[in-house]
Amino acid sequence: MGLMIGLRKLAVCNLVKSPIQKGTMGELTFTVTEQHVIDFADEIMPAVLSTPWLVWFLEHAARNAVLPFLDASESTVGVNVNVDHVAPTIIGIEVKCEAKVILVDDTEIFFSLRAWDDKELIAKGTHKLRVIEKARLRRRVDKKF
Repeated sequence: MGLMIGLRKLAVCNLVKSPIQKGTMGELTFTVTEQHVIDFADEIMPAVLSTPWLVWFLEHAARNAVLPFLDASESTVGVNVNVDHVAPTIIGIEVKCEAKVILVDDTEIFFSLRAWDDKELIAKGTHKLRVIEKARLRRRVDKKF
């Protein structure tokens, strides 16, 4: 489905305050701490940023791009992530995560992702978020109890 059709659907369904445009950016910057590094470092293997933490920060950069467009009754959930973690980053180094909207299709928003430390690109990939109604998700979760 094309971008314009997806934007129209979002506007018609009232799932967002205003249409999310291709090219919309979200960012998040963080400093790597001990909590963010691999748990299998030793005297030879250095303590470097773990991929799960990197993915967490990249997903939040994507959410930062979308949150200004959502109503208070809405949120997002991640439904797909594909990240190549291509370079190590150590404790104390600042990392900048960037998410750029590349497609909006109904309630799904697709992003390109990138992350850099002060020396190089450390990650690249794609991500898909879905806009959801919080109350509907709550009802679905409550059925599991």
